[in-house]
Amino acid sequence: MKVTVITVCYNSSVTIEDTIKSVISQDYPNIEYIIIDGLSKDNTLEIVTKYKDKITKIVSEKDNGIYDAINKGIEFASGELLNVLNSDDFYANSSVISDVVKNITKENADASFGNLLYVNREDTSKILRTWISGKYYDGIFYKGWMPPHPTFFIKKWCYQKFGDFNLNLKSSADYELMLRMLHKNKIKVSYINKVLVKMRVGGQSNVSFLNRLRGNREDKLAWKFNGLEPKWYTLIWKPLSKIPQYFKK
Repeated sequence: MKVTVITVCYNSSVTIEDTIKSVISQDYPNIEYIIIDGLSKDNTLEIVTKYKDKITKIVSEKDNGIYDAINKGIEFASGELLNVLNSDDFYANSSVISDVVKNITKENADASFGNLLYVNREDTSKILRTWISGKYYDGIFYKGWMPPHPTFFIKKWCYQKFGDFNLNLKSSADYELMLRMLHKNKIKVSYINKVLVKMRVGGQSNVSFLNRLRGNREDKLAWKFNGLEPKWYTLIWKPLSKIPQYFKK
């Protein structure tokens, strides 16, 4: 099974090298690696170019935001299984992709996800939050649940059949996509109870309180776009359910 990893970046010179190294050090033999850069003004592209022999495709051009860039990567992807690993993120160890492929094959699943650690931006050995996903079951999205998107691997046919990222959303497109794939269209998904990805704090959806408010509004739209109705408590419980993550170190 060929696995395509898509990294999108913009002015990511401080973090992009960790991301690249975590991909090219994977022990899985069949990886296609695509990097989509949004015409960075720093030396991001210079760093990327250092590893060009180990990167399948590098695109640097203007885009309409992170999800537009991801959609470009999906279009270019030739792998059967896809993962989006952004430039603030890196795989937790060198066997992540091998573990995911084994799990998906064993479970005959269409997608898989695992756990995620939020780490200090400067010192990635410092764990700030621990996101233990837990198993998926039908109806769990009503409880404000979602898996961490950087750990989400999904077969390309799902994008082809059910669509890619909704560009009408700026910060909740990942939530909308997983809601659409798992809750609405009920693709078969498996859970790996391992930390798959480490994420530096300060990602797009978490950088400010105002962004979080906008995210909550967009979460509501995610349900509406899919012709779905959340429970009265769903969007209240979604941010509250993250509180325990701060106490698991």
